[in-house]
Amino acid sequence: MKILTGNDLKTGDVTWWDGQGWSRHVNDAVDVGDKADEIAAREEASRNVVGAYAIDATKDENGVRPAHIKDRIRALGPTVRPDLTLKPADPAAGNWVI
Repeated sequence: MKILTGNDLKTGDVTWWDGQGWSRHVNDAVDVGDKADEIAAREEASRNVVGAYAIDATKDENGVRPAHIKDRIRALGPTVRPDLTLKPADPAAGNWVI
């Protein structure tokens, strides 16, 4: 599956295309198929997101997981401060990245 990611223009937050707008949670991401460039161009032109690009991901019973470690780190949050990640109460969150 292909999902679309970028950064919120106002806050800098990592965001994921959910089919209607942008979410901070990778599990909300939807498969954009071959429409990634079209969506990214439209959303960047509307100043909803900056630096949007498509990535490979998989989806299973645990949710959406970006294929590349860089994007898994972006999805989770800072690796140097686990208390600031999007899963601060999950002791296994670091294992999700690798």
